[in-house]
Amino acid sequence: MSAFTGITVDREALIANYATVASVVAPAGVIAVVKADAYGHGALECAQAFVDAGAEWLGVADIDEALALRAGGIGDDVRILAWLHAPDEDFRRAAAADITPAVSSVEQLATAVDAEVPRVHLVVDTGLSRNGAVESEWPELFALAGSLAASGARTRIEGVMSHLSNASEPDDAAQGAALERALAGLATVGVVPDVVHLAASAAALSLPSLRHDLVRTGIALYGLSPVPGRTSAELGLRPAMTVTASVLRLIPVRAGEGVSYGYTHRAERDTTLAIVGLGYADGFDRAFGNRVDVAIGGRRFPVVGRVAMNAMHIDVGDAPVAVGDEVVLWGDPATGVPAVEEWAAAIGTINYEIVARLGRGVPRRMS
Repeated sequence: MSAFTGITVDREALIANYATVASVVAPAGVIAVVKADAYGHGALECAQAFVDAGAEWLGVADIDEALALRAGGIGDDVRILAWLHAPDEDFRRAAAADITPAVSSVEQLATAVDAEVPRVHLVVDTGLSRNGAVESEWPELFALAGSLAASGARTRIEGVMSHLSNASEPDDAAQGAALERALAGLATVGVVPDVVHLAASAAALSLPSLRHDLVRTGIALYGLSPVPGRTSAELGLRPAMTVTASVLRLIPVRAGEGVSYGYTHRAERDTTLAIVGLGYADGFDRAFGNRVDVAIGGRRFPVVGRVAMNAMHIDVGDAPVAVGDEVVLWGDPATGVPAVEEWAAAIGTINYEIVARLGRGVPRRMS
């Protein structure tokens, strides 16, 4: 029987990771971030696991992602926060599905008011230079927020948020100070939010002073370390994703023969190649070839030659590998298989990118 080719997500690991994070950041609450298809893990299934673990908040990038969760059965007893919006978003669909938009401008706040959204969070930019009102825009935005509070409008400023750059501890501290300036400015117009949130996974786990009322945790909930120099295990987390493939066929090659496109690898000896059916069309970078290992039967073997659109080549030498055998690309390193961080380091990126870029067409299952 052939091994499963695709992504297996350990539900119990998700639940355990949520419990670990919640314990570390308490008394702050946790917004479980499931944007980008839960960092490649499967948004609806992961969201349900986090809700079962006790999550009262979920975080997504946009309203489309939020609506998909509602359609999948995440009820309105669970708060969903969405923070990136198209220029023509009118927020009526957010109001209808009890989704809380985070708004970044006077225009977005006014549009949310017109849509009679019950609650919004204001996004202020404190240094990431991405989403949120920059400091020169605060007076106008805060004035509108103050007028809403004074008028008793249906739309209430429930929260204020920003996002750290994680450039360094001094830079993060400076962003924390900028957020305090924003809160002070809002207080002068009569707006005191119920909740404030700044920290994502890295700061949530390592900078207690920046946790505020809520933290937005994504990568840590999936068991991957957001903190350079510290492993998942050191943080008490367990990687939830395991990527496996089935050996499709075995090909003998002689010493000196080239492998895959461009012959970036030539066999140093007579050997055997195992072929698996995952490639760059599935989100596995073409550059992984000659830089990463996989595990088969408890042993490691190198991926050789360029990764193709739908396939990879693995040099298994004279090991007793058979068609249908399971190949583990990455998983929990505590079990002896490669860690996703090894694949990230091989092409000079971070674990976030490797898992989030996996193609939606790659089969996923929850175990």
